[in-house]
Amino acid sequence: MGGVVVDDGPTGVKAPDGGWGWAVLAGCFVITGFSYAFPKAVSVFFKELIKEFHVGYSDTAWVSSILLAMLYGTGPLCSVMVNKFGCRPVMMVGGLFASLGMVLASFATSIVHIYLCVGVVTGLGLALNFQPSLIMLNRYFSEKRPLANGLAAAGSPVALCCLSPLGQILQYQYGWRGGFLILGGILLNCCACAALMRPLLPPKKHRKLEDGLFTAIDKEKKPQPKKKLLDFSVFRDRGFVIYTVAASIMVLGLFVPPVFVVNYAKGLGYEDTTSALLLTILGFVDMFARPLSGIVAGMKWVRPRCVYLFSFAMIFNGCTDLVGSQANTYAGLVVFCIFFGMSYGMVGALQFEVLMAIVGTEKFSSAIGLVLLMEAMAVLVGPPGAGRLLDATHQYMYVFLLAGCEVTLSAIVIAVGNFLCIKMKPEDPAQMEMAASAAEKEGRNTELSEGGEQMGKENGKVGDLHLQGEVGKEMEKEGREEMNEGSP
Repeated sequence: MGGVVVDDGPTGVKAPDGGWGWAVLAGCFVITGFSYAFPKAVSVFFKELIKEFHVGYSDTAWVSSILLAMLYGTGPLCSVMVNKFGCRPVMMVGGLFASLGMVLASFATSIVHIYLCVGVVTGLGLALNFQPSLIMLNRYFSEKRPLANGLAAAGSPVALCCLSPLGQILQYQYGWRGGFLILGGILLNCCACAALMRPLLPPKKHRKLEDGLFTAIDKEKKPQPKKKLLDFSVFRDRGFVIYTVAASIMVLGLFVPPVFVVNYAKGLGYEDTTSALLLTILGFVDMFARPLSGIVAGMKWVRPRCVYLFSFAMIFNGCTDLVGSQANTYAGLVVFCIFFGMSYGMVGALQFEVLMAIVGTEKFSSAIGLVLLMEAMAVLVGPPGAGRLLDATHQYMYVFLLAGCEVTLSAIVIAVGNFLCIKMKPEDPAQMEMAASAAEKEGRNTELSEGGEQMGKENGKVGDLHLQGEVGKEMEKEGREEMNEGSP
């Protein structure tokens, strides 16, 4: 490993729920913002790319599609690398890849070069940052984890509000090549965020005690089996299977309204700037909905039932799509964007919190990779399928109706599936993790005491031998004295 500390979640170490965890949260906030907002921010340069390479809009749209496909589809690869090398080294490499892709793209001579550099290389780099940052957030927070997830998820709308105007300024001042080069430099901040992901280690006193006592014991123990690089045993968990199926259905329609709402307004006869304001409204509401959802999910009564809160958020989002499909005025679309921003923010804040609560800290690194892979397939089908429906009907109403039905169906799947298949009452995840941590500590203390007794027995044996040697010497000395007295 070259001296790299692999942060595989040492046993007996409780999540600090603060301290350096707030620095980890800040890094996760930035990484989440780059990962989700960057594919949308790149679309600012599409008109220049169309003029430069003489291609159509559908050709340039593949750049964002490949970015999203790499972000979701490389989930298992990220899981394997995290379990092999640890979060911080993987994120460092990912930051370099993300920056390198944009820098190389600034020298592109065809649209295929943009696909490879921005889509594949930068997309892979963002994926290698996004997933490990969530894993580290899960390790540093337990009781405050819903709030931490909500705050980290707020990075997406904040970054979108910043990167889109910044992209327009860069394009106007330096052209698309200069803009790509500067954005590549900005993405180097991913490496700075990676430096914040310090591995969580036990206290020094515990490490010294364990190193001293386990040295003799470990020699006699059988070698421990190696940790799995990708743990497929999560599929034995019914809760995980239900979550994966529901999330895959949800992604089919979740991202459709933000893609089409601006064109929906244009189709009603409104100007480009007025129509684009709808996304700003949506993002502004989303920005505040995510941390507020995290606060609600962290409440004592709500947290054991967070899966049902997640189901409510999806139903809220699906019903918003269904009602919004009937909007025929700008005011109606504004109201739709406000409610969609609220529900979209709730879903964004709760989706990974629910997954963490289902699988736990130990299996989360493998679980999130497998879930993202399943969602990647849905991401590649959802928006293009909605586009084909639009081409066939020429009405946005049917697009929003389809999206609403898909998201509502996913809510029913996860709610009914958990109610019928998961019979045991959910306990407070924080208490469960604390109990698990206490059990691990108790097990270690037992091993320590056994090791101490074993060493004590060995020391006792040595002491007995030493005592026997001293007694033998005394008897030999007395025998010699008697012989000397008896001799003439």
